[in-house]
Amino acid sequence: MLTNLEHLGLAVNDLEAATSLYTALLGQAPYKREHVASEAVDTVFFQVGSSKIELLAATSSESAISRYLEKKPEGIHHVAFEVDDIWAEMARLRTEGFVLLNEEPKRGADNKLVCFVHPKSAGGVLVELCQEIKQ
Repeated sequence: MLTNLEHLGLAVNDLEAATSLYTALLGQAPYKREHVASEAVDTVFFQVGSSKIELLAATSSESAISRYLEKKPEGIHHVAFEVDDIWAEMARLRTEGFVLLNEEPKRGADNKLVCFVHPKSAGGVLVELCQEIKQ
């Protein structure tokens, strides 16, 4: 079950410029910066109420963010929802006919297990499922 809007992921060309822009817009500094080698991205997170804004910048031309920005302008890349049990939610979505981009969850940014739902099966929106990794 989707329990919360976890974050909006924004694809950006220049992470430092975007960080400055969102720091000014939101009136606060980001709470976290992280390199995610498996996705070839650098991320910056801002807390906004109970949700977050994630800025994503490619660190390689092979990155999904790099390929995305070759076709589209900077802006909303994905919508992420928090789930209590990512495995159960993946099974439920498959049963409902959604196409998942991952066979199993993988480690993502901000201490999360993640899985993506293909935009073609979600009304043109890339959806990310996120479950916090328990320490």
